[in-house]
Amino acid sequence: MPGLFDPLRIRGVEFRNRAWMSPMCQYSADDGVPNDWHLVHLGARAQGGVGLAMVEATAVAPEGRISPWDLGLWNEQQQAAFERIVRFVVEQGATPAIQLAHAGRKASTDRPWQGGKPVSEAAGGWVPVGPSAIAYNEGYPVPHELTVEDIAILVEQFAEAARRAVRAGFQVVELHAAHGYLLHEFLSPLTNRREDDYGGSPEGRRRVVREVVSAVRDAIGDQLALFVRISASEYVEGGWALEDSVALSAELKALGVDLVDVSSGGNLPHQSLHPYPGYQVPFSRAIRERADLPTAAVGLITEPEHADSIVAGGDADAVLLGRELLRHPYWVQDAARALRKEIDWRPQYLRAKR
Repeated sequence: MPGLFDPLRIRGVEFRNRAWMSPMCQYSADDGVPNDWHLVHLGARAQGGVGLAMVEATAVAPEGRISPWDLGLWNEQQQAAFERIVRFVVEQGATPAIQLAHAGRKASTDRPWQGGKPVSEAAGGWVPVGPSAIAYNEGYPVPHELTVEDIAILVEQFAEAARRAVRAGFQVVELHAAHGYLLHEFLSPLTNRREDDYGGSPEGRRRVVREVVSAVRDAIGDQLALFVRISASEYVEGGWALEDSVALSAELKALGVDLVDVSSGGNLPHQSLHPYPGYQVPFSRAIRERADLPTAAVGLITEPEHADSIVAGGDADAVLLGRELLRHPYWVQDAARALRKEIDWRPQYLRAKR
């Protein structure tokens, strides 16, 4: 089996290793446009050796932002600003990726460090949308229930954002169908109470995700990689569970998805979750084996030996690092040293290699 520092090829995309940067919201954009903060945030981790540098959840429409300060990719100004960042990431040897998202009923909230509560229309927020008119929690607005016509527009918004991503130079597009955002809300029987073709049965609840995946696959062509992030379990009785994730992943493979980014939780405020290092890795292995689809594991993975064992043991094809890369942008370099692997350093930093 390959290890953490073995290269990986997916379609026409090469990854120099399997230690990847997870998408992590920065809540620092202005009208969805990335800026110097995002350049440094992504560029530093690319310099530090990650195989893939993934941009945080990027909204496909203004009302799809988690907060008014989220990134977006619904216009040319945003696309042009991303082009600069993508060029720098590529120059550092990392593969540029972007996660396209719609926050659904969890949209229009404040920055986490400012409390994260809903932002009213009077304060610059908006009415969120969802598959059903069910608020996320007490104190949150009831979302507008999307019509069938609204859903058709939504699918095209994802496709158009994907086309912009390709024009900006991204080599990987990931669709965010996890953590209680809009695509996940459609999947869950606890947040999708529709009785039309987009609800009811498990097949109906998966329909929006299938349509978005098909549209985005067509938009990005055959050579670029398409990932989907899912929440493998909601940790709530009667909610979305591992069996559902395996069934969905098998469908995603048939539709041209190349890898499932396996996370969990986030759709319901009363979830029963007790995280520990690598707590989502068993989900990754189950989906990888049972759906016969490559996966990436994520979740409190901080030690090089642990990350390497996940790949070498067949639990996942890559490891996504989040908070650890916030603490330590050059984690990959230190991991290579710990695992006695030789990797390239940027020439400006070679004096510090030994």
